[in-house]
Amino acid sequence: MNRDKFNLFSFSGKMKIMHMSWMAFFITFVVWFNAAPLMSVIADSLGLTKDQIKTLLILNVALTIPARIIIGMVTDKIGPRLTYSGLLILCSIPCFMFALGNSFEQLALARFLLGFIGAGFVIGIRMVSEWFPANELGTAEGIYGGWGNFGSAAAAFTLPVVALAFGGEDGWRYAIAATGILSFLFGVIYYVNVSDTPKGSTYFKPKKAGALEVTSKGDLALLVVMKLPMYATLALLGWKLSPSGVSMFSQNGTELIYGVLILILAVDLYLTYQVNKHLFDGPVPEFERYPFKQVAVLNVLYFSTFGSELAVVSMLPLYFAETFELGLAQAGMLASSYAFMNLVSRPGGGWISDRCGRKPTLMILTAGLALGYLGMAQISGDWSLPLAVLMVMTCSFFVQGGEGAVFAAVPLIKRRLTGQIAGMTGAYGNVGAVFFLTVYSVVSTQVFFYVIAASAVLGLISLLFLSEPKGHMTEVNEDGEVTMISVS
Repeated sequence: MNRDKFNLFSFSGKMKIMHMSWMAFFITFVVWFNAAPLMSVIADSLGLTKDQIKTLLILNVALTIPARIIIGMVTDKIGPRLTYSGLLILCSIPCFMFALGNSFEQLALARFLLGFIGAGFVIGIRMVSEWFPANELGTAEGIYGGWGNFGSAAAAFTLPVVALAFGGEDGWRYAIAATGILSFLFGVIYYVNVSDTPKGSTYFKPKKAGALEVTSKGDLALLVVMKLPMYATLALLGWKLSPSGVSMFSQNGTELIYGVLILILAVDLYLTYQVNKHLFDGPVPEFERYPFKQVAVLNVLYFSTFGSELAVVSMLPLYFAETFELGLAQAGMLASSYAFMNLVSRPGGGWISDRCGRKPTLMILTAGLALGYLGMAQISGDWSLPLAVLMVMTCSFFVQGGEGAVFAAVPLIKRRLTGQIAGMTGAYGNVGAVFFLTVYSVVSTQVFFYVIAASAVLGLISLLFLSEPKGHMTEVNEDGEVTMISVS
């Protein structure tokens, strides 16, 4: 039937779900990055220092790492419809808190809480995977991710205009509040217009809550290893807020953060053992198994792809301004060419993955990413400006195409755990961003690009351990009925 075809201009059936989901993701990114283009006005309005501005930017991403893990679990448990709607509605509250804030402390708390909305991406990955077959999944997930990701660029272009339209020193407040209203309203619209699965399909849920299920003792050890960099990154964020960084917290406060992180890690490891302790009683049946190494490899690749994108988007405007002696506005417009590529690159990566296979596509795009950043490391004031912009856009194609290819593979590992797997892989993107931005703060720009290229080479090596998804994955419902889901 016509409604079952992949028709980008259709707004019914599975296409409606895809369009509604990328719109939801788009709005989460508008809200998540709503302060960035208005930061200079906000600083002038409330007399914020440069260190306080940096702190707000750090706090904006701090909560997203654990939030993506938590939201992944919630999505798998209660379904993406309720989770996405709830996230959009609840996160409008800290948005209004920020709009009404009159002190740095109020803004800091609101910004910290708004980091949670950055987890919205994970929800749509599970939703789209429920509605599209394996041979269309990369394209659908790529459109969802790429078009939704454009929300940050849309915020940069539109919110200053909204602030100016309201005028006065409170214009920025109205602009921020408008994004909160948009988030709240679309949360209701999303709930009314979507369902978790096509009619007659089963929504498979995890057998146990509290941690990711794995299916062998070796995979359990690998899962524990893959958790550690996330906690190390949160500790690094704590260090950035300490007297050694931007001095938001005292030394005692920083040590308290470290202590809380160690406690949470201990609880996390305990829950992981509780969920998986049956592995020590005997092997899991063959048809129930899935290889966790697939998740680990995709984590490493998303560290390099999305991690580098977030880091480069943060530093590129100033880099262009200093290298080519441009005004910040002009430099910002040129640097946005990197983000603009999302509209075609991420869907393109998913589309190529559907047609050429998951592993070959990832190999080619990751190699291109490494070469792209080696090329960006060579940019200097001696280059012509158009050539520099072309180099940036070429590199960004491989970066964002790689992101699309990663999430073309994520939903093909284990259906009932897709939210949690997407959450962990998505969190690794934020881990990469914090790592690369920390590197950027202590080395030259050229070395910064070399470090990203080196991480891509590590990704290439890890790809040797990735298996091309073939055949079917098996899920068992609550009644013991077995369902075979095609992955190729």
